[in-house]
Amino acid sequence: MLALLTLPGGCGVVETGATAAAGANSAAQQASQAKQTEDRVKQQLDAAYQQAADQRKAAEDAGK
Repeated sequence: MLALLTLPGGCGVVETGATAAAGANSAAQQASQAKQTEDRVKQQLDAAYQQAADQRKAAEDAGK
């Protein structure tokens, strides 16, 4: 009888643990996606700075 009374409580603990694990997994995926987005933006900025530098050099060379 005691085992039957503790069974429903145990299920709630397992469910809570599963929910917490799913939430942690979701947070980890979001962090990974944010890092990928950050890396992509940095690459785009670097490319834009390089393009601007190339244009300045071309303009300086054309002015000589």
